[in-house]
Amino acid sequence: YSDGKGVEQNDETAVEYFRKAAIEGWANAQYNLGVCYETGQGIGQDYEQALYWYKEAAAQKNALAQNAIGNCYAEGRGVPKDEARAVKWYRKAADQGDVDAQYNLGFHYENGLGVEQDDGKAVEWYSKAADQGHCDAQYSMGFACEHGRGVKRDFAKAAEWYRKAADQGDADSQYSMGWCHEMGKGLEQDYAQAVEWYGKAAEQGQKDALYHLSKCYEKGLGVEQDYAKMAECMEKSALQGHSAAQFGIATYYERGMGVEQDYAKAAEWYGQAADQGDVRS
Repeated sequence: YSDGKGVEQNDETAVEYFRKAAIEGWANAQYNLGVCYETGQGIGQDYEQALYWYKEAAAQKNALAQNAIGNCYAEGRGVPKDEARAVKWYRKAADQGDVDAQYNLGFHYENGLGVEQDDGKAVEWYSKAADQGHCDAQYSMGFACEHGRGVKRDFAKAAEWYRKAADQGDADSQYSMGWCHEMGKGLEQDYAQAVEWYGKAAEQGQKDALYHLSKCYEKGLGVEQDYAKMAECMEKSALQGHSAAQFGIATYYERGMGVEQDYAKAAEWYGQAADQGDVRS
């Protein structure tokens, strides 16, 4: 009933069956009932009830429920926010191989949330999740390899991880693939490939990709020079708060490059960039 497989999809009926099975002690049903309470799917949203059923399932070592309890503590849903307790529950699930918990544990070590900050341990858990195909973990591994955080700096390895996540549609990784190609870091310098990857990320609104794509259009790198597209990409990035893009679109309005000259808009964008500390503005 929850997925509509073989029967008409009906969330309320799904909740009824989950509840019956949960009361009988079925851990997966207890977890699913918790999800329904947490999301308000088929029943009124109730974080405390969600946590209750998650804990019932977790008592039977259900890893999905253990990770869900970690999320409740990390985000303060149904309980006071407590990152240390979140880590405790993430670890229980991660030790059972739960991929989301492994990523969450890595994130907490990277950012020092509930545990002492430790890039090495962050990479240890990210790598476990990444090896299972977790997209965000693959990006995080790429970032760690690019910047030498918890591992030896290795641009080629970074590009390998970025490619895995980029192929799953991750916009940040698609941007990073573009950057690696543009700069020749870990990959052969190839402006056309850079533009292709920037374009994929830009279609998802990734602001750094939009900025770099704009510069490619400005300079004719890997693509035919096009001031109109240059300005369009730059303004889209600027609208997302990218300070360099705000400065860039301001100069285009000031000079009438790709847009109609407009000193008032130029001043407005310079002001926004300056508010973010851009000293050129």
